Amino acid sequence: MTNIITAHNLSKSYGSFQALKNVDLTIQKGQIVGIIGANGAGKTTLLNSILGLSAYDGDLDVLGFDPYSQRDEMMKEICFISDVATLPKWIKVSEAIDFVEGVHPSFNRQKALGFLAGTSVPLDKKVRQLSKGMVVQVHLALIMSIDAKILVLDEPTLGLDIIYRKKFYHQLLEDFFDEDRTILITTHQVDEIENILSQVVFIRDGELVLTADMEDISNQWMVLNPAPENNDAARALSPVSEQSLLGRTSFIFNGRSRAELAELGEVSRISLSDLFVTLMEGASS
Repeated sequence: MTNIITAHNLSKSYGSFQALKNVDLTIQKGQIVGIIGANGAGKTTLLNSILGLSAYDGDLDVLGFDPYSQRDEMMKEICFISDVATLPKWIKVSEAIDFVEGVHPSFNRQKALGFLAGTSVPLDKKVRQLSKGMVVQVHLALIMSIDAKILVLDEPTLGLDIIYRKKFYHQLLEDFFDEDRTILITTHQVDEIENILSQVVFIRDGELVLTADMEDISNQWMVLNPAPENNDAARALSPVSEQSLLGRTSFIFNGRSRAELAELGEVSRISLSDLFVTLMEGASS
């Protein structure tokens, strides 16, 4: 596969505060990558560097461009959406289409109109007159009509309820994503996106704690819920973490075979949120 984003020793400081610390990262074409971290972890700083919105130290290549010095050319191949709830309330749907057509060379007006023709969204209404569902549909129409090589979504469903969040991601996959496009997503709703991700990046205090393919995570990380009499045997296998709840103890393992663990109890795949909490707690201890 082709690398479209490569960072080496990527760093960013604001005075004495180091927001990114010698980050090494490779993202390949055709991936859906989740960039996950707590508030202040460095997610936005990393995205701003990739988008050429701020200067940085180290080496960063995006689609063959230096993002900061060649941003104008690079952004012809990138679409960036910060939040579907931030469409200007005063703008009409038709005017939003006119605006995106004017600023992005890869926007396909007919495709956007074709998508909206299958909805009940009125083109002559202002955004403030639309329901939340309609606003989502307008934003999706704009996104999916841009022939971008990279789509960057920074908390794209913030403020939307679960129905519209699910619809957003479903239609994004159905109508936008393919093997020639790459999507970067930051979000706090980790469990909602884990089934669509192909790669995950965990970031804490400006450092990457984990960069892994979802398939590798499924194969390497497992949760064991042993029979109570097997708890000591489970501890002897050096779990990464242990948690007791309602009289039951569960263990998280990395690199142990499913067959070995199954001799002690029930084995299941780890959720992305549980893995995130486990690694963040480990990093802070």
